[in-house]
Amino acid sequence: MSGRSGTGRRGGDDAGAAVEVIQREMTVFARRARAAAGRMHPELTLVSYTLLGHLEESGGCRATDLAAHYALDKSTVSRQVSALERAGLVERRPDPEDLRVQVLDLTAAGRSVLAQVTERRRAAFRERLADWEAEDLERFAAYLVRYNARPAEDD
Repeated sequence: MSGRSGTGRRGGDDAGAAVEVIQREMTVFARRARAAAGRMHPELTLVSYTLLGHLEESGGCRATDLAAHYALDKSTVSRQVSALERAGLVERRPDPEDLRVQVLDLTAAGRSVLAQVTERRRAAFRERLADWEAEDLERFAAYLVRYNARPAEDD
């Protein structure tokens, strides 16, 4: 691989060099995503945005389910949820199947903020990828789906 990797490796080493480039570029991507989340909405971190998105997709869930889904410590999720509650973006409601359990769900304000941030993120992606060919976009999308299909414990 040549170019950005800075290596002149050949043969079997090409895959190793490519993995190094992928790891580095995914780290850059993650940093960019965290920074962009702060610009999209001043009160919404990337983690908060992700939790809101999961709550919307799932139609609400328990905090312990969020912790398990993202492999996070319950106290970490609790702090995030508390901040979202204080901001009026999330509320607790009784679980209809077990009234002793509370389910987290988006408030109207939470849905509105999530929709605004999601649209801004989509617009930013569309702008960044505007000069890509359709087949490159499709290939990239397929690679990301394939990469993310792998179980999280491999990270």
